Amino acid sequence: MDRNTLLLFAGIGALLLLASLVGFILKKRSGDRPNPVVDNLNARINAWWVMVLVIGIAFLFGNNGVVVLFYFVSFYALREFMTLTPTRRSDYPALVAAFYFALPMQYLLIAFGWYGLFAIFIPVYLFLLLPILASLGGDTTRYLERAAKVQWGLMIAVYCISSVPALLTLDIPGYEGRNLLLIAWLIIVVQLSDVLQYVCGKLFGKHKIAPNLSPSKTIEGFIGGVALATLIGAMLCWITPFAFWQAALFALLVCMLGFAGGLVMSAIKRDRGVKDWGHMIEGHGGMLDRLDSVCFAAPVFFHMVRYWWA
Repeated sequence: MDRNTLLLFAGIGALLLLASLVGFILKKRSGDRPNPVVDNLNARINAWWVMVLVIGIAFLFGNNGVVVLFYFVSFYALREFMTLTPTRRSDYPALVAAFYFALPMQYLLIAFGWYGLFAIFIPVYLFLLLPILASLGGDTTRYLERAAKVQWGLMIAVYCISSVPALLTLDIPGYEGRNLLLIAWLIIVVQLSDVLQYVCGKLFGKHKIAPNLSPSKTIEGFIGGVALATLIGAMLCWITPFAFWQAALFALLVCMLGFAGGLVMSAIKRDRGVKDWGHMIEGHGGMLDRLDSVCFAAPVFFHMVRYWWA
């Protein structure tokens, strides 16, 4: 890690220490009485410690470590998605292709930096292959719905998430060897936007923005969270190839896309009749619950940076 990366992780560690201290004080004030809000807050803080530690270890191993980390992230996210979608025996060939061909091949192409193929491998070739495999079984019961679910799961859990390590393939003049910081910037801004929208909503929220999809989201929380995350993203321009105003515009873009991603993934969960995608991360739900915003922000951010900077 270079000096900027170490400074960044030191700052994140300081914020987590402060959050842990606040959680400890709140727990002491609660006494022996159970307080679900405080307990959930402390569970989330502890989970963030683990997630930052895992990301830090991946960063220590450089580009390959990050690619491997997100490969497993995609694997668990895809498993969560497919677990909540009903399948039939004739879908097994398509599922096998998704897990054991499309997923590893996408990350191998990213590891080799083959942009011309990893950019279209899933949205073109796999989108055609998967329905073909599903049709071979001759089962037409809800065929269109079943085929679309596998395609959609692969797009969200593999293609979109793989756009994060794909940032490592970009050759940005004057920014050589620092692409890991670009990944850190994206994750920090998008995740902070989620957290700040939640906090602002709890403090000032009065008007529901999408009560049928996500009852906890409010207009006040959305405006406050996006504004604060945009400001923080602009202030972190020193770890990016962007000027202050460029970082602000990019931060606003990824925050808006992250919010939209959260709504879409909430709609899917409501359709399936569940609150969370899983229980992998204490206080956060499943892998997709933590990455729903990143899923929508990452591919657009990657292609815009590649078009304008690489």
